[in-house]
Amino acid sequence: MDNRELALFIADFLDGRKADDIAIIDIAEKSGFADYFVICTAGSIRQLQAMSADLEDKVAEKGTLVHHVEGKGESGWILMDFGDIIVNLFTSEQRDHYNIDKIWGDCVKLDFEPKKEK
Repeated sequence: MDNRELALFIADFLDGRKADDIAIIDIAEKSGFADYFVICTAGSIRQLQAMSADLEDKVAEKGTLVHHVEGKGESGWILMDFGDIIVNLFTSEQRDHYNIDKIWGDCVKLDFEPKKEK
């Protein structure tokens, strides 16, 4: 599984865990530390923590281990470093505050259509 496929897999997994506003940003051309950001919003602190734990296990099943995790659910932001893919799990308040989508707005977003019904 290449990095693009893994980023899409992560987005699909998070979609299945009822994450909102999922974005996959290709940062390879602008960054020396990763190829993709996967960003999503959780509806609660509890959901944020559960998504983080479940995601770490699911990605490990695909052969990729998390290198580092920053933040705790209580902070409203968990960053998971999977090497070339950085996953940012936010509460809506923290996502609005840090506005990563806008900061990396000049990068290409991958097409991702959520499968869940809102």
